[in-house]
Amino acid sequence: MIARASLTLLLAASLGLAGCDSGNEGTLAVGFIDSEANLFASGNRLSSGGQHVRSALRSGLVTLNRDGEVVPALADRWNVTAEGRIFVFRLREGSWPDGSELTAESVRRALQQAIRELRGTSLGIDLSPIDDVRAMAGRVIEIRLASPMPDLLLLLAQPELALSSGEGETGPMALVRDDEGAALLAMKPPSDRGLPEEEGWQRYFREIDLRALDPATAVEMFDNGELDVVLGGRLASLPLADTGPLSRGTVRVDPAIGLLGLQVRNARGILANPETREAISMTIDRSALSATFNIGGWVPTTRMVAPGLAEDAGLVGERWTGLDIAARRAIAAGRVAAWRAANDAENPADGLTISMAISEQPGHALLFNELSRQLATIGVALVRAEDSASADLVLVDRVARYASPVWFLNQFNCLLDRGLCSEEADVIAAQILDETDPAARARLMAEAETALTAENVYIPFGSPLRWSLVRGNVDGFAGNRWGFHPLPELAAIPR
Repeated sequence: MIARASLTLLLAASLGLAGCDSGNEGTLAVGFIDSEANLFASGNRLSSGGQHVRSALRSGLVTLNRDGEVVPALADRWNVTAEGRIFVFRLREGSWPDGSELTAESVRRALQQAIRELRGTSLGIDLSPIDDVRAMAGRVIEIRLASPMPDLLLLLAQPELALSSGEGETGPMALVRDDEGAALLAMKPPSDRGLPEEEGWQRYFREIDLRALDPATAVEMFDNGELDVVLGGRLASLPLADTGPLSRGTVRVDPAIGLLGLQVRNARGILANPETREAISMTIDRSALSATFNIGGWVPTTRMVAPGLAEDAGLVGERWTGLDIAARRAIAAGRVAAWRAANDAENPADGLTISMAISEQPGHALLFNELSRQLATIGVALVRAEDSASADLVLVDRVARYASPVWFLNQFNCLLDRGLCSEEADVIAAQILDETDPAARARLMAEAETALTAENVYIPFGSPLRWSLVRGNVDGFAGNRWGFHPLPELAAIPR
């Protein structure tokens, strides 16, 4: 393996910095709970780790800061006109990495290519209201929408919408890897980031020694002082974070919004119809799930859409209000008994066994065991599936890209073929794209959620869990609702 010093020299040479005194207080060691293949993936289907690396290496029109807010990138300013249906971006001065000029036309082509590559994905569905992308006079890009998209900026800030043209990357950081996977990230000079030249700028940034690690190794290395930051923690690995770092206050949990629950993949046995699927959902005690993990502040819900969003008009409420868990389970047990009688089922193997695709990581094991215990109260057995394709239920653990009911509805679009869906809900959701009146849009969102809920294709638990380990002397980290922690800001040293 190339020594870290050699990697540093190679990176310095690639940036034209050889011989400079960085004065940057050493290297920040960051471990990401992910595979190496995911962390450094190409293409547009990125893991959380892949999104972080892509955002550091390649810029879009805009990007996200550590607080999860949209900030300039290739575009240095923008404004919104025509009642939210036209976004106008003014590009920064500069060029593409291959030396060609950063023009409105070249950026238009790059953005259209990025959008085309996302077709067939949920993010592609999110972008469907984009009607046209135009190159205007000078360095101006105009995006025209079929209907208002309050969250368009957040979508354009997604790493999958980062832009490229020719050779080289457009982002604020450069990456060097050796043959065995060691990776080093460093900031580019200000001129390469669209900023004025600044003497001695190197002293305000340090390199990032980035590693892809399994959860146990990441936590162990953090405990041993070999890592300054661990990113990418999820429910599956949460119990590992309780072993030592928790007592020192280094576990940071994001106030993330999104999906955590079970999607029905196969409508068979007790899951064959909406009424018995509802019986499974109403049996689950979501507060007991929270207690299993001892999570403070976790928001359980029985809704398809996270409660309390800005565009949520309050037309859809929590389910089964007024019924305690005992009453809900009594109703569910009655439906199971009726199904058994109608189908001549005498034992759990006769349609009353549900298979679930879930890993054996410690957090998932706790969840599986608790769900098994709860479903047993109504006579349903839960077993592990061999794979997702054959499973009756799959675990959904996904952070939202933007805070709108539309994002949640799009996750269950039939075009994605993720499991059971509702064509009626898709038709209603499509009508949202043509509706400009906010009150009418809110009604359509509620109708689509109601249609999805009636089909019981998804069993919600609550918000997804995202955690990190961060030493107290590390600046540049902040919890946010997207669970996104930009590597350039972690590399920055306060002035």
